Amino acid sequence: MLIESDILVAYLKKEDWLKSVATRVIEDAKSGKFGRVQVSTEVFHELYYVFSEYTSLDVIATDFAHIIGLKNVEIVPATAEIYLSAINLMLMYNISSIFDAIYAATALSPMVPDNTILSTDRVYDRIPGIKRIDPRSMYSEHI
Repeated sequence: MLIESDILVAYLKKEDWLKSVATRVIEDAKSGKFGRVQVSTEVFHELYYVFSEYTSLDVIATDFAHIIGLKNVEIVPATAEIYLSAINLMLMYNISSIFDAIYAATALSPMVPDNTILSTDRVYDRIPGIKRIDPRSMYSEHI
């Protein structure tokens, strides 16, 4: 299962509409509840752009180190093949965000054996072969 950036952004921010769910997802991932999960290296690129507008590079570096150190979380590379697949997915499914397309291509790759992505973003619902789980549906008090 690929954990998408919306969860990591919410987890790392002090306040976010998805913060409580994101925190539970990450805690459950660390405890092994989901088995081994994946995070794309492209997350670091996106997080830099999101956080660089309002925090220091020291904080960003600490956040990156925190993600890298998460137990039961495998960091998977955004390869040349992933980038090519992402561009094709953008064309085929009218995806406007390169980040979303890269996560979709990663979810469809052998690096994510179950082809599942954990995200609130419905763009993934348009792509055959990807199973999207909305993290809010995993915790009954947030349904």
